[in-house]
Amino acid sequence: MTNDVTIIGAGLGGLTLARVLHLNGIPAAVYEAEPSPASRAQGGMLDIHDYNGQLALQAADLMDGFRELVLEGRQAMRILATDGTVLLDEADDGTGGRPEVLRGELRQLLLDSLPPGTVRWGQKVTGARGLGDGRHEVTFADGTTVTTGLLVGADGAWSRVRPLLTSTTPAYSGKSVVETYLFDSDTRRPAVAKIVGGGSMLAFAPDREIFAHRERGDTLHAYVGLTRPEDWFDDIDFGDGPAAAARLAREFDGWAPELVSLITDADGAPTLRRLYALPTGHRWERVPGVTLIGDAAHLSIPNGEGANVAMHDGAELGAALAARPDDVEAALAAYEEAMFPRSAEAAAFGGPDGPAAEPGDGPVQDMIAAFFQQQQQQS
Repeated sequence: MTNDVTIIGAGLGGLTLARVLHLNGIPAAVYEAEPSPASRAQGGMLDIHDYNGQLALQAADLMDGFRELVLEGRQAMRILATDGTVLLDEADDGTGGRPEVLRGELRQLLLDSLPPGTVRWGQKVTGARGLGDGRHEVTFADGTTVTTGLLVGADGAWSRVRPLLTSTTPAYSGKSVVETYLFDSDTRRPAVAKIVGGGSMLAFAPDREIFAHRERGDTLHAYVGLTRPEDWFDDIDFGDGPAAAARLAREFDGWAPELVSLITDADGAPTLRRLYALPTGHRWERVPGVTLIGDAAHLSIPNGEGANVAMHDGAELGAALAARPDDVEAALAAYEEAMFPRSAEAAAFGGPDGPAAEPGDGPVQDMIAAFFQQQQQQS
């Protein structure tokens, strides 16, 4: 098979790129390892920012559909001391620039905007190689191949396309997050639901943190962050949900019981997410016929920017290609020249106006600092 534009990965970045290309009359094929759109959960809430994620949706002509997905009231923010004392309680007044949506619903909006057959499901990439003259061959797990004049890696942290451009690989950040869910919280765990509130809640100590947000209805989704060596988690059997929850809860001795209940009373087993990152400011020399977007290009620890920057990458690359249909290399060079500093700024600052993260800060501390900075600028 031969394609003019081949995108590896049907995440938000890859789908945004495909949509912008489609609007500009440029066909593309998206190859995704997952067997179907519903084969796994797509994560929790995303706050889509007016300075990057929403710009991408505007370029994709999907703002009306996006607004229908926004969960009202979810921009509310609470910051708590570890004993449950409320340090800050900001309501969602509807004027913020970071409305919340569910990742899975946003992904489906993008999928529905593409021509049927654009995404080829169940196509796991095992490798890619250059053929010369800017062309590349991609090999899939079933032994089939595709040859392309433009290859875009939108395939996340462990990208199979990245080695064509750089030998740099992600390294463990020193932090990990454990995800938990509480369903029907308003009726089954009203005290926990109350302490989380109607939007997001943060509680933190120097090397540990709990971040939770309310999804649709009364579902609570929590992220338990710990700054620990990577092998520290090897002694926890995450296949034994109650035992894993009890072990994690011991790291929060003395915290408010309602906060610890986000760990011990969760529905289902907690899920470990080790956090890896590429070096901030990572870049590569231009290689004809191939580029990267999203985590494949600039993986960083979560700070609220990842999905937004990936979508912005996709929109900007699509626009660059549409503006230079007869000079793909000039389009790729222009995209990368703007993407490198933009992504480095997002990784270091958590947004265009946010403060730099100090060494040792975790994802939640970054968000807290950015939130306070935003409040100071608005006051």
